Amino acid sequence: MSFRPVWRFDITGSAHLGGPFHGSLPQEDHVMRQYNFAPLYRSTVGFDHLASLFDGLAGVANDAPTYPPYNIERLDENSYRISMAVAGFGSVDLTIEAKEGLLTVRGAKAEDDKERTFLHHGIAGRSFERQFQLADYVEVKGADLRDGMLHIDLVREVPEKAKPRTIAIGSAPAAEKVIEHKQAA
Repeated sequence: MSFRPVWRFDITGSAHLGGPFHGSLPQEDHVMRQYNFAPLYRSTVGFDHLASLFDGLAGVANDAPTYPPYNIERLDENSYRISMAVAGFGSVDLTIEAKEGLLTVRGAKAEDDKERTFLHHGIAGRSFERQFQLADYVEVKGADLRDGMLHIDLVREVPEKAKPRTIAIGSAPAAEKVIEHKQAA
């Protein structure tokens, strides 16, 4: 086995250059996904929520649900569409909730009272919950269900106070000079 340097991170977030990985997985299967955000905190204000967002995404990356399949499209600069394949679900079976930057789509089929015998049961009709983290100022514009596809339209509307603006540079008015004078006697 040839030596291949591996970056290791200790509990303080400091990086160390180490040797080959000697665990239960082969070295090429081992990926270190830990980041130190301390330098970010020293030079920014108000971005600490990004670290918790990255931590949350890293934790669910390996066990993320794959059902139902979905697409995310960018329609134009400020418009997006999430399309989900939800065959067999009706509008009464689906709920869409947007709260504090988190879009949650849930599907729950009502119990079928009649007993059925399937020779092959390949259409998934199981309940699901899928969540999407929304960026600042992104809001749900509407949703539509047709032909087994749920389309959720999103739009980013940046308020005027958050848009960049040019500040005019003025000059302070010169102080009026008062010259004292005496009346001639």
